[in-house]
Amino acid sequence: MKKLATLLAACAFPLLAATPAGAEVHGHCGQYICVMTAHHNRFVQDITVRTKDGLPGTLRAYWGNFHSPKVNAASHRWSVGYEQAQAKLVCGGLERDGRTIEDGICVTI
Repeated sequence: MKKLATLLAACAFPLLAATPAGAEVHGHCGQYICVMTAHHNRFVQDITVRTKDGLPGTLRAYWGNFHSPKVNAASHRWSVGYEQAQAKLVCGGLERDGRTIEDGICVTI
């Protein structure tokens, strides 16, 4: 549990440094990835998805009508900057070698 708390704190720090005043930063980890988002109400300012093992894979993020491009990396941050009034979750996924490793790791906004 202590490792998870340390990982979340380390992952959230870059978001905190780049978020405007009044923004909230939330994160959630699955078995293979962590998804973090900086948002103000339903106005999502950015989404970060990273692998917990540091190995590259195809990462993506989505919520509402937003679907990020797939990126081959161990960590990637998407600047979003718009509101999705009906969306309540920001989610991420990881693929490796054409297989879905983990999907649907979501953060409540």
